[in-house]
Amino acid sequence: MKPPAVDDYLRLREESGLSARTREEAENGVNGAWASACVIHVESGETVGMGRVLSDGGWYFHIIDMAVLPRHQRKGIGDAIMTALLDRIGEQAPNAYVNLLADPPGRRLYERHGFTESAPVSVGMKRTSAHG
Repeated sequence: MKPPAVDDYLRLREESGLSARTREEAENGVNGAWASACVIHVESGETVGMGRVLSDGGWYFHIIDMAVLPRHQRKGIGDAIMTALLDRIGEQAPNAYVNLLADPPGRRLYERHGFTESAPVSVGMKRTSAHG
């Protein structure tokens, strides 16, 4: 399991509807995940899907960057990526706490893999800038 190349990462984010990132952000972050998975289309050699996991390696795991190119969606690629990531987590930490932030298009995929909404017990919060 390896991360996508920086160019593929940026393209997958843009074409699948995730927020755009700068090249510098991608270069700094793409290899920083605890685990990564990407899917390469055999005929074209194009990277068509990806997913990554951030973790402390003990019990806490956060799934990020789940993306599949629109023309390759509904073919089981997202399921395959999620299965690979969850299998890797399960090998490391059978009692892991796994979370993610679910945008509407991905909710059905995540629910198929056992994810449920955490509210009202806990609610995701964010801060987009370290400078306030």
